[in-house]
Amino acid sequence: MDNLAEIFKATFDPYLNAPLHIWETFAKQGETIQTQKNEIIKKYGDREKYFYFILKGSGGIMLYNNNNYLCIDLCYDGDFFGDYLSFLTNQKTDLEVICFEPCTLFKISQHNFQELAKTEYGRLICQTASDSLFIHKQTQQLELLSKTAEQRYIEMLEKQPNIIQRTPNKHIASYLGITPESFSRIRKKIA
Repeated sequence: MDNLAEIFKATFDPYLNAPLHIWETFAKQGETIQTQKNEIIKKYGDREKYFYFILKGSGGIMLYNNNNYLCIDLCYDGDFFGDYLSFLTNQKTDLEVICFEPCTLFKISQHNFQELAKTEYGRLICQTASDSLFIHKQTQQLELLSKTAEQRYIEMLEKQPNIIQRTPNKHIASYLGITPESFSRIRKKIA
C-alpha cells in the first residue's frame, strides 16, 4: 500500500500527532500481507511472532479452552490484531488468531518492534499502541460487567454496521457471552 504511512497517521492522530515521516519510518519496519478467509495466523499453543494492524478485514482472538473456542476479541479495519500477551512475553498461550474474511494486514516482527521502541518516536508509537490496547480491554471488561448482551450488541452495530456480514454469528455470540440461540433472539428483537 503506497499510502501506508498516511493510513497510520490518520488512525493515530487523535492519540499521537506525529509527523508523516515518523509513520513512513514505522511503515518500513514491517510488511503488508494478504490473508484468506478463515486463515489462522497464530495457532493456540504457539508463540506470537508478529504484531498486526488490520488495514482491511476482520478477525478474532479466540481462547482455546476445554476443547472449545471462546471469542475474547473482535477486530476490524484500523485495529491492532494478534496475541499481544504472547508477543510481549514471548511465551506460548492458548490464544488463536484467525481472520474471518480476506484481510490486508500490516505486520511487524518482535525484533523490529523492539528496535523501533529504542527510538524517541518509536517509544511513543509503541506506548500509544499499548495504551490503545489497554483502554480497549478495560472498556470491554467494564461493558461486560455493566451492560446486557443486547446493549453491547447494539453498540457493536453502531460501530460496525456490517458486523453480521463480516463476522460469524457463533463468534459474535461467544464474544457477547451468550449462546447462539440467545444471540438469534436478540437479532430478531432488534430487527
